[in-house]
Amino acid sequence: MRLRCAVLDDFQGAAAEAADWGPVTEDVEVVSFDGHFPDEDALADALADADIVVTLRERVAFPGSLIARLPRLRLIVASGMRNSVIDHAAAEAHGVTVCGTASSSTPPVELTWALLLGLARGIVEESNGLRTGGPWQRTVGADLHGRRLGLLGLGKIGSRVAQVGLAFGMRVGAWSHHLTQKRADEVGVELAPSVEDLLRESDFVSVHLALGERSRGLLGAAELALLKPTAYLVNTSRAAIVDQDALLAALHNGRIAGAGVDVFDVEPLPAGHPMRTAPRLLATPHLGYVSRANYATYYGQAVENIRAFLDGAPIRCLP
Repeated sequence: MRLRCAVLDDFQGAAAEAADWGPVTEDVEVVSFDGHFPDEDALADALADADIVVTLRERVAFPGSLIARLPRLRLIVASGMRNSVIDHAAAEAHGVTVCGTASSSTPPVELTWALLLGLARGIVEESNGLRTGGPWQRTVGADLHGRRLGLLGLGKIGSRVAQVGLAFGMRVGAWSHHLTQKRADEVGVELAPSVEDLLRESDFVSVHLALGERSRGLLGAAELALLKPTAYLVNTSRAAIVDQDALLAALHNGRIAGAGVDVFDVEPLPAGHPMRTAPRLLATPHLGYVSRANYATYYGQAVENIRAFLDGAPIRCLP
């Protein structure tokens, strides 16, 4: 009897076409789910007969309580080589192997700039106005050249965002708890003395930090109040780095010019979530990693991981 593999959150129905599943289809029945399961009970029911699960990024949590409810589960394949929402100790205790895949930093860099440029030039508002016969030209665009771009984080993604900013002629500064002068010099940006200094001086702020104890809630009401009223905030990293209530308040009262957000405290966003109707907000449904090339890598390496597991020699195992 073939094993059963569940592919989660296949919203676009892209998993089947993104990779060649031929190497495993004789041994594995692959079933894709194009919707998101709202809670652990629904997920446990859907995966009750799954031997293998393929999951994208950190959208679906696998705590020990869920893993314990899935006695058939033997392999979890998650995109990326780091996943904080899988209980690795519980997986090991229940004999579940956890594997990852490579992931490109290019798509989130590009989406960051799509959001930033869309905000700066009022792209959505102007396009909608043109299509609906509204007034010709509604907004006055914000310039990038000569303006200051502040980056929270200067890792793989942040440093590439910095390079684009420099190409636009922006003055680029960066800050993180671990950022050194040497690293800032290597990228060609200024090292901000503190997060407060970065926020005060920047015209555009973009978040590129990993979520951890020190970054969770890093930007709260007090920090957002330091931004210029003409400043824009972009977050394609993790929602929990920015206090969501404080951000909503800043958008509603016009404390900042706008925000571009790709990550949310609940995903997918419920129909009545206040982020769906917030003013001055350009929002996308967590598209940072979603590209043809990344999907080819995710699902292509998922197939490789499954084949290797079936052959008794798992690869790309996560700790």
